[in-house]
Amino acid sequence: MSEAIRLATARIADVSAVMRVMEAAFDPAYGEAWSTAQLLTLFALPSARVCLAWDGEVACGFSAARIAGPESELLLLAVDPEWRGRGVGRLLMDDWQAWAAGEGADEYFLEMRADNDAIHLYERAGFSECGRRPRYYRGADGVIRDAITMRRN
Repeated sequence: MSEAIRLATARIADVSAVMRVMEAAFDPAYGEAWSTAQLLTLFALPSARVCLAWDGEVACGFSAARIAGPESELLLLAVDPEWRGRGVGRLLMDDWQAWAAGEGADEYFLEMRADNDAIHLYERAGFSECGRRPRYYRGADGVIRDAITMRRN
């Protein structure tokens, strides 16, 4: 990793970089990765933002979030496996919450697969479980998993 990861709001021209990270980061067994078409819908929403993390000229992570009144929801957070454990996820979490606060949000939500290792990142960022959806995620591996909703305010 270079000395500093640079964060920048993604533009339509960055969709291929976001999709490269998405494909590297999300295990196809869980079916969590979005399609290019799904991702493109975010760029049309004035209440949504995609942020890319860059190591030099290489995209190494991204977050996607939206605002709804005083609440913000993290829709996706992904870090390329080659950059995991280097603080990229935490930078993206901090950036999301700073952006959302600047837009007037004071409550933050996210949802995740119950067995996702990212729970440790979210707990360190002050999130705690506030709900559970039993048998919500049906993976390509045939296993059905709960979804956990987490909140921080």
